[in-house]
Amino acid sequence: MKVDKKMQDGLWDWMKAITFALLLVIIIRFFVFIPLKVEGDSMSPTLAQGNYLLYETFSDIGRFDIIIFSNEEGQTLIKRVIGLPGDSIAYSEDQLYLNGEAVAESFLGTEKQQGMDVFTSDFDLLTLTGIETVPQGSYFVLGDNRVRSRDSRIFGFVAQADIAGKAAMVYYPLEDFGFIQN
Repeated sequence: MKVDKKMQDGLWDWMKAITFALLLVIIIRFFVFIPLKVEGDSMSPTLAQGNYLLYETFSDIGRFDIIIFSNEEGQTLIKRVIGLPGDSIAYSEDQLYLNGEAVAESFLGTEKQQGMDVFTSDFDLLTLTGIETVPQGSYFVLGDNRVRSRDSRIFGFVAQADIAGKAAMVYYPLEDFGFIQN
């Protein structure tokens, strides 16, 4: 059976299109939007245990972004950026002060956790770390569930080099589907 030239060219075009599509999917999957399962409750109520999210690797890190990074033990952690390089940070009576100015944290919600008087214990960077401002190339991060979060108050600053990316959206479970807002 002979395959005519037109049909052969059509098959070749389909093969090229399928190969290109597969390559594009692989590039996006491994280098642009990367899936990750949330383990733990340090970011609740924003992210819940068992949520699946996509994070991206191409945009700059900003204040209140949720980042994915590795700690010294090689664990992958998810926390919210509170302090950028050069910032001074303090908490007093559940109020965040950045560079001496009060800043609202709407992502924390208004309900205090059961039996808790405060979301975030009082501290300032100088008392906590021995320096007054976040060093260049580093970030100060906290979990949204401040009472149950192991974060920069414990392990210090997060180096830019340790950041894998920024959380973009929750895709599973479907009732939590949506883009992550700051």
